[in-house]
Amino acid sequence: MRYSEQVKPVSYLKAHAAELLRGLADGAPPLVITQNGEARAVLQDVASYQETQETLALLKLLALGTRDIEAGRTVPARDAIARLRKGAGNAAE
Repeated sequence: MRYSEQVKPVSYLKAHAAELLRGLADGAPPLVITQNGEARAVLQDVASYQETQETLALLKLLALGTRDIEAGRTVPARDAIARLRKGAGNAAE
C-alpha cells in the first residue's frame, strides 16, 4: 500500500467523515491525515488497529525472549516441564 495515495487534509476529513468511516469499515486502507501540509495522524478501522496492537505485542514478546536467550536466562524445556508438573501436583493437594 502506498500511503501517498491515502493522504487527506483534515478539512477533507471534517467534510467527509461519515463516508471515510464507512469506507474504512468496508476494508479501505488507513488514511494519513495532514494539517498544514504535514502528516499528523493515521485513521484506520478498529479491527485493523486491534490486529496491529496484537502483532506489536507478539513482536515485543519475541524480542524479550530473544534478550533472555542472549542473557542466558533460559532453562532446558525438559526442566521447565518437570517443574510445571511438580507445581501442578502441589496445587491439587
